[in-house]
Amino acid sequence: MFSKATVYAYRATLEKRNLSASSIKVQMSAIRRLAAEMADNGLLDPQTALVISKVSGPRRCGIRLGNWLSLHQVEDLLALPNPNTLKGKRDRAALSVLLGAGLRRGELCALKFDHLQQRDGRWVIADLVGKHERIRTVPVPNWCKAAIDIWAIAAQLNAGHVFRPLNKAGRVTGNSLAPGSVFHMVKSYGTELGIPIAPHDLRRSFAQLAHKGRAALEQIQLSLGHESIVTTELYLGVRQDFGRCAVRPPRHSPRSGGRLDMSSKRRIRRRSCEGKKVYIREEAKEAAYSVSRKSAEKLVPYHCRFCRQWHIGHPPISVQRKLGYR
Repeated sequence: MFSKATVYAYRATLEKRNLSASSIKVQMSAIRRLAAEMADNGLLDPQTALVISKVSGPRRCGIRLGNWLSLHQVEDLLALPNPNTLKGKRDRAALSVLLGAGLRRGELCALKFDHLQQRDGRWVIADLVGKHERIRTVPVPNWCKAAIDIWAIAAQLNAGHVFRPLNKAGRVTGNSLAPGSVFHMVKSYGTELGIPIAPHDLRRSFAQLAHKGRAALEQIQLSLGHESIVTTELYLGVRQDFGRCAVRPPRHSPRSGGRLDMSSKRRIRRRSCEGKKVYIREEAKEAAYSVSRKSAEKLVPYHCRFCRQWHIGHPPISVQRKLGYR
């Protein structure tokens, strides 16, 4: 029976499978949409559909950390595919598009030769339909277009989808590459490089490298196809600077040259006060006056800020100079 209890039981099953909150929300959204369509067609009670529409997905607090590649890691990743094989040429071209244009893996699979056009003397991916049916135009670097040309000439392709699947013999089969194949391709090269990466990590790397190359934030947003600039900032990782928020070494560590911080000084000074006689305030004044009369030493009462007790002793050098002792 299609009811609220059934939907909650299905959500609990998804949570037991350790799916992410976003994956569960996608499936719960599909169930709510199904309930609404069934109610519109008279297959479900409208009140039941209204109750099911109130079932939400799990709440996710905070922001997950993304993965970015440095410029040297990008160069090493692009050097992994074998340039002497057809598969290596295709993989290098696919990695070049993911890193040089910041496409999603679904957009990479849907890329056609008609999208590659020239605007203002440079190559672009024109009128690309992305997420939520948003249309955008993405500039393509020359080295990325060169990698596509090498793959297209070797595979003898000039129309249709740019990236095609290959069989075990290394021959082109099918019309377009599947998004799952792109995921496994990037993951295998990341394992070979020693870095756990996914296709979306290459999209983040494109955004961050463009930002470090002094590209405007609005231009990066247009290239990625984001509706909000806040989403672009998450891709760049500019909100949290790991270099600035790192804890500095304590001042008494060997790296700081042996200097002591205030807490270390207080502990050492407190140990040195253990052998001194403790007075109350009035007794300290009388004891200092009595000792000063019997001997030539000039002693004064003072309140130690380390052990929080009253002692008698020599005044500080600055006070001695004012009193004429030095």
